[in-house]
Amino acid sequence: MSFQAYLDSIQTKTGQSPDDFRKLAAEKGFMEGRLLKGGVKAGEITTWLKAEFALGHGHAMAIYALLKGTKSEGDR
Repeated sequence: MSFQAYLDSIQTKTGQSPDDFRKLAAEKGFMEGRLLKGGVKAGEITTWLKAEFALGHGHAMAIYALLKGTKSEGDR
């Protein structure tokens, strides 16, 4: 499954776009600009996403990668 397919699946399940997740993460204090603040751990993000959006681990990690900047929309 491509990274973009993960994002599409997440949006279908949650109704939240990648930009929505960036905004929500910023509201929670996780972001500095468009990227995660230094020191924010994957576990913090995945715990939040699993609890609030019922995402599985792989999908939560995809959002973490997006927020961290290691993956981008449209990536394969």
